[in-house]
Amino acid sequence: MAIPLMKQAEDGQETDEHPTLRGSAVWAHDAARAADARRTLRAFLVRALSAGRLLPVRLGIDAELVVSEMVTNAIRHAPGPCAMDLELSEEELKISVRDTSAEAPTVNRPDPHRVGGHGLHLVRTISDSLVIAPCGTGKQISAHLRLAPAPDHHPTMTVPPNPVPGRSPARRSRFATDTGRHSDVVPDSH
Repeated sequence: MAIPLMKQAEDGQETDEHPTLRGSAVWAHDAARAADARRTLRAFLVRALSAGRLLPVRLGIDAELVVSEMVTNAIRHAPGPCAMDLELSEEELKISVRDTSAEAPTVNRPDPHRVGGHGLHLVRTISDSLVIAPCGTGKQISAHLRLAPAPDHHPTMTVPPNPVPGRSPARRSRFATDTGRHSDVVPDSH
């Protein structure tokens, strides 16, 4: 059975059957908790399902882990509030977390003897791409999770040429070399 992803508009042009769904949430630093972010994500995914979207089961599981790790990092490493934006298109779920720290995160190499410090590596491993960019006084980290895995899946990570003002190029090069693999959405009125 085929399920159409596009429908014809009156003028004969194809349109998305399911427009991009967006959501966001903001938490004060002292009120931010990963559990709240996961609840927000679940509510967003339920909203998508209620709107007739078909989502792979693995998407919810992977997205919860990504949200937990990204929001936990924002809480631990940034002094101010954090925000999460979620965007579900026909192709992917984009999870973006913004925080108030201009410090670019580092991806630690796996070490089975180390307690902690594995979060961004997990996010990078699960995601199809991870983008880190300056945003206001802090940064935004966006993880992209494809709804259908690409046959030649090669995760990527993108760091802008100058991710943090004042950061030395040597530090940026080390960060870019240590990375290899690569969103946040909450219900809103859109």
